[in-house]
Amino acid sequence: MLQSIGIPGLILILVIALIIFGPSKLPEIGRAFGTTLKEFKKSTREIVSDDEKVEVLEKKETVVK
Repeated sequence: MLQSIGIPGLILILVIALIIFGPSKLPEIGRAFGTTLKEFKKSTREIVSDDEKVEVLEKKETVVK
């Protein structure tokens, strides 16, 4: 979906965001978006690592039996 936007589309989105939120709010919104994305990635990594730990424990249990 995002691959088809292109440079003109991104410029249009930024201009619309600038008009709607104003220049003082854009850095705050960017920071909030970055923080949210960082937390999402961290949570995703934790879930994946938890799943891997469960798989390892299950394999150990089957080997012991």
